[in-house]
Amino acid sequence: MQQARAYMGRRRRPRPIARFLVESEIDASAAATATARASAAVLTAPLSLEGGLAAELRPANLVQRVLSLFGNVRPGSDLSHFQLPATFNLPKSQLQLYGEVVYCDGGDYLSRCGTGKDSLERLAAVVAWSISTTRPPIFGFAPYNPVLGETHHVSRGSLHVLLEQVSHKPPVSALHATDEGGNVELIWCQHPVPKFHGTSIEATVYGKRQVKLPKFNETYEVDCPNLLIRLLPGPSVEWSGTVRIACNDSGLEAELSYHRSNSFMGMGGDGRCVKGKVFRSSSPEDTICEIDGYWDRTVSLKDIKSGEVSVLYDANLAIANLVTPEVKDEEGLSSSESAVVWSEVSEAILAKDWEKASEGKRKVEGTARSLEKERNEKGEVWMPKHFSLSQDKNGNWECWPLDKSVPPAPIVVPSSS
Repeated sequence: MQQARAYMGRRRRPRPIARFLVESEIDASAAATATARASAAVLTAPLSLEGGLAAELRPANLVQRVLSLFGNVRPGSDLSHFQLPATFNLPKSQLQLYGEVVYCDGGDYLSRCGTGKDSLERLAAVVAWSISTTRPPIFGFAPYNPVLGETHHVSRGSLHVLLEQVSHKPPVSALHATDEGGNVELIWCQHPVPKFHGTSIEATVYGKRQVKLPKFNETYEVDCPNLLIRLLPGPSVEWSGTVRIACNDSGLEAELSYHRSNSFMGMGGDGRCVKGKVFRSSSPEDTICEIDGYWDRTVSLKDIKSGEVSVLYDANLAIANLVTPEVKDEEGLSSSESAVVWSEVSEAILAKDWEKASEGKRKVEGTARSLEKERNEKGEVWMPKHFSLSQDKNGNWECWPLDKSVPPAPIVVPSSS
């Protein structure tokens, strides 16, 4: 893969020996121009326990329509670039969904990670925050696939979050978040791979997700659960798999299992169960704490030695009644901003004007393809603006932000008070 080879092993932006493309020339910027963007970004409510946005868009015959999409798709197929009709799209990009799990958090679980009095308390806080990033998935709807160079930049209080689509084939998204107090830093590199298995679709999210606590010199590696969409015998969508959260600096680790409880052959039971434990990496058989509950309700933490049980996570506090971001500085919006690039499409979806939505989506995606073809013909290599990245021989991606901190954004999450 030409693009992958261009990135291989590159940790710093090299001295240009050929013509490299900058932000004014990136696919997302041109795509926004091609769609004659609206005067402001289109921002929609984050996914939360209410899920009102999907309910507004859901057609009566959704299940039949979803099944018809995969009639000619072979089991085992990679769906990373499967083209969904606009009627199946949420009015937001995948970059926005990634960003929302960081900057839309009613309980501000992220800031708690840097305030624990000891390493065990800080690990527990990171576990709680990790659970807060588990948002209710919606059967039959998917976000837009971000175009190359698309960005998303949002601030909530002193926390500033920046994302960039650093690769399109395969799709790779990078995230960097910092707070002005220097308490927490996030660096993610996400590479989703959805596969069709005949009666289900499973999306595995690869890539390194780091939570850094600079004041304690601690770095936590955090996995992401898989998204499982069951088509038959009954439609459902849920998070599944094992999540590992480890801190090499403290030697502590947690393991969470997302699964369906009390089910028979995958049917029945509750699909929002989470269970796990905290232990020392050197002796995983010796459990320090047990974790048990439901990620859409409450999750408890039990100290094995003392028997004390406490509430580790409360979904009603963390992901209910979430506030929709707003544009604070329209002039400061980048033309590559997700909410700008897809503004025409999102407006049409919200108005249920499917013809206009489909036309707008074709413009954005068509412009991106044309620019890719033009670059290839000229021998140009596209470079991310905000990140450098590499891919190892096993296909794993890793990214590094080019700037030490993220600046304040033109889009903000208003105070809920």
